[in-house]
Amino acid sequence: MDPYAFLKLSPNPDGSVTRLSSRPMAPASAAPDSPDLALSKDLPLDPGRSTFVRIFLPRPAAPARLPVVLYFHGGGFVLFSAASRMFHDSCCLHASALGAIVVSVEYRLAPEHRLPAAYDDAMAALAWLRSQALDSGGGEPWLRERADFERCYLMGSSAGANIVYHAALRSLDVDLAPVKIRGLILNQPYFGGVQRTESELRSDNDRILPLPANDLMWSLALPEGADRSHEYCDPTADGAAGREKAGRLPRCLVRGHTGDPLVDRQKKFTNMLEAGGARVTTSFDEGGFHGVELADPAKAQALVEIIRDFVNVDAVKSTM
Repeated sequence: MDPYAFLKLSPNPDGSVTRLSSRPMAPASAAPDSPDLALSKDLPLDPGRSTFVRIFLPRPAAPARLPVVLYFHGGGFVLFSAASRMFHDSCCLHASALGAIVVSVEYRLAPEHRLPAAYDDAMAALAWLRSQALDSGGGEPWLRERADFERCYLMGSSAGANIVYHAALRSLDVDLAPVKIRGLILNQPYFGGVQRTESELRSDNDRILPLPANDLMWSLALPEGADRSHEYCDPTADGAAGREKAGRLPRCLVRGHTGDPLVDRQKKFTNMLEAGGARVTTSFDEGGFHGVELADPAKAQALVEIIRDFVNVDAVKSTM
């Protein structure tokens, strides 16, 4: 197969790609008559990098202050946007069902901006969130008036979950106060490696993530000259920073499905976290596929319920 054609990419002579996908985009809307489950608005993050955040506020919102979920979309570091309809709708659902303010980050894509650009943008989003928490007299009203900055979570799907993990490692040595990251929510994290796993070999012609497409996305995303032994791709590799820092991470939720070609890597990653002393909650279901919650409403609702249980642990502790 031609992985460029499968991913609807056209390579350019300068190393960039033209994205040919016609997947629909969704505008942000804070209008009271919007059909969305949550209100939303866009705010600039770094205009020089064309990054922004899309904030989702549940409606009707509870009178109490709400936890904050900093969200990173999937797409193999190469595709999609915070404004892509499927991720917009997913964030609306999570804001509404969890009773949380969701802040979805528009990060830079590869190959125009190879890793660690997306990790840098994640750290910029965390710094922005901290600036909002410190700005008691200004800042974004939805956050100033409604956010509980002591209950923040980093959440990502696929490549977004990879970003969450690496941003969390960086944040361990950064002063984010008064923001407190209570947990990491890693939904079908996108990791790789040099040697094929059994689940990858079983899924050579997977309809969502076939191996040639997976290989291409890593070749476009990793730093020039790096292979899939790099810690950005394989967090379990010898010398990877997370192996030593895992015990310092906040609580982690790792969600996966056996029908995902990456499930073996996700389980190996989970084992690495646990061996390093991390507090990990796992949920691996039979069947499914990579990104299943974006196509199956029942799976989307199941994910919401798993996340709600994970988040509610902190809500209960805060009342004790």
